Amino acid sequence: MKLICIGRNYTEHIEELQNEKPEEPLVFLKPDTAILLKKQPFFIPDFSDEVHYEVEVLVKINRVGKHIDKKFAHKYYNEIGLGIDFTARDLQNKLRAKGLPWEKAKSFDGAAVIGKWIDKSAVDNVDNFEFSLKKNDEIVQNGNTSHMLWKIDELIEYVSKYFTLKIGDIIFTGTPAGVGKVIANDKLKGFIEDKEMFSITVK
Repeated sequence: MKLICIGRNYTEHIEELQNEKPEEPLVFLKPDTAILLKKQPFFIPDFSDEVHYEVEVLVKINRVGKHIDKKFAHKYYNEIGLGIDFTARDLQNKLRAKGLPWEKAKSFDGAAVIGKWIDKSAVDNVDNFEFSLKKNDEIVQNGNTSHMLWKIDELIEYVSKYFTLKIGDIIFTGTPAGVGKVIANDKLKGFIEDKEMFSITVK
């Protein structure tokens, strides 16, 4: 099982971090050890003073595929979900400044929150539904998949050029604007439309 993450897939998030808009999807991986265990709090790692939440729509792959054409991509997933790509932003900025990989800032233990799964038919259109993140009952991120630079089926086509997709693989599809720092005792809740998908506490 692998976690395939897409960076810079929403224009407003690119702008808020003053990043360059990519010409093709930006891809990085998280190991399965990054998955936050169910019903466990997220512990801020001691190597970072600025861990940011990034809420993202998730896609769970349900069959093996390689070089998948976009028109067939919808057959490779039945379920969607919501999660968080926790990022040690201070560490990431240091690594980026040196031209080094991001793994230490993105792939540490607990850095991937995976919420509940729902059938994709639960939304009218996977390319146009709303999702949000509340921090301490205040909405801090509010996105819509229609704003993705590359939609889900396009991502499956692109990623499968480089990696064979296997049953259980999860694609993190990118985060909208509004990312921010977490501190101890924050409570984070994620929603697809009005459905609560996860609830975690920060320690």
